[in-house]
Amino acid sequence: MRRIHRHGIHSLRAKLTAANVGLLALGIVVATAVSLMGMRHYLLDQVDAELTKMRDSLGSSQLTLRQIDSLSVLSVVSDRLMPQNADTRGTDARPAPDSIFTAVDGRGTALAVFDVRPTDAQRGLADAVSDPLALSADADPHDVTVHGDTYRATATRLPDGTYILLATSTEALHKGIAKALKLDLAVGTLLLALLACLTLFSVRRRMRPLEDMVETSSAIAEGDLTRRVPSSHHPTQEVEQLRLALNSMLHQVETAYRTREHSTAQLRRFVADASHELRTPLSAIRGYLQLYDQGMLVEQEERRRAWDRMNGEVDRMGRLVDELLTLARLDQRPELRLRGVDVSRLMRDSAQDLRAQQPGRPVTVEAEGAVLVRADESGLRQVLGNLVANVRTHTSVEVPVRLGVERVDGVVRLSVEDKGPGLGPEDAARVFDRFFRAGGGAGSGLGLAIVQGVVQAHGGEVSVRTAPGEGLAVTVTLPARPKARVV
Repeated sequence: MRRIHRHGIHSLRAKLTAANVGLLALGIVVATAVSLMGMRHYLLDQVDAELTKMRDSLGSSQLTLRQIDSLSVLSVVSDRLMPQNADTRGTDARPAPDSIFTAVDGRGTALAVFDVRPTDAQRGLADAVSDPLALSADADPHDVTVHGDTYRATATRLPDGTYILLATSTEALHKGIAKALKLDLAVGTLLLALLACLTLFSVRRRMRPLEDMVETSSAIAEGDLTRRVPSSHHPTQEVEQLRLALNSMLHQVETAYRTREHSTAQLRRFVADASHELRTPLSAIRGYLQLYDQGMLVEQEERRRAWDRMNGEVDRMGRLVDELLTLARLDQRPELRLRGVDVSRLMRDSAQDLRAQQPGRPVTVEAEGAVLVRADESGLRQVLGNLVANVRTHTSVEVPVRLGVERVDGVVRLSVEDKGPGLGPEDAARVFDRFFRAGGGAGSGLGLAIVQGVVQAHGGEVSVRTAPGEGLAVTVTLPARPKARVV
């Protein structure tokens, strides 16, 4: 069942969204500020260029105010510089003009031109410019305020000491910049909202694999070791690498857990089987000793038979302990005494031993010539001895046996095959388990376990091929030059 994840302001999703929105907001603010400052600077440069051009034209004419007045030249200038709606009769109720042209004396008092008294705008400009001399000396126009409106103003000095003040309104410029600012803020706010929605959607989709990892980890913590992180439809390279690494780790964890459970169960079964195997001869010995202690073994023949039985149980218990010690040493990965061993000779010796013990059994040996491997000779003799003993114990004497050796593709294969009753699939899967005896037959059940331990210590493999009614074939595969396994 899928869990519902709650995402607060401290979640990675919220932090990524906030970071993206914050970066975009910063970018919008910087871009707006730079663009508006550039636009203002460009427009002011145009205004200043017009003012400077008119100032230079008046200054270079070398005309006095009286000459300008007498020649009526100023009418042309007035038509160009003064607004068309300027009231020459001094009417005060009119909007602020875009351009103001006025003449002032050295003290900054507005003068009449064409016998027309100065307007309010002209007087306001004269009042705003406190020092006409400094303004005319400066090459760049200055910002002034006339009746609350902003202007760019400059001045030029005529030869008679009169100053001509020129001013152009910048209210339209500032209003345009303000409108542009509002538009940029509105568009920027819309972009921020859109980015926040897109980021939330994108981060949610990109974070889905991480949420799957959390769910998988939680399920495994609750005991479901088979869960794995599913693959997303459009994974990023880093997330896909993390998913593969996590699934690999989970597989290793599951394998280690299963191996531990199997080893624990195998250890419990081993201890129980060993206790059972050792208890049987001890019980028999204890029983005969009690009979002897109670004086119930009166006849000499009875005492001799009891003595033989106790010796037999002691021998059986000794063999069992020896096999357990052998398995314990193999579990500790002992150092092998490697040298060149002719496995064909060992196979022929094992066949001779089987013929001596069971003369009536048909034995076929396919081990001609010499087949050398680097191995521990005593270990290989024990392997072949256990395989032959397994055939001798679990099959009747008339069952044929084939022993063979061959070298194939750089490895040596030893095979011991009988034509006995064979094993079922369940028994074949447990044939190398310790103390396992198919059908509860004879033997300690440790022979094939020792075979597997010795072969694995040589770096080889042992396999079984069997089926009911088709006999049992055990194949040992050894490398030609195994690496010794050191403690």
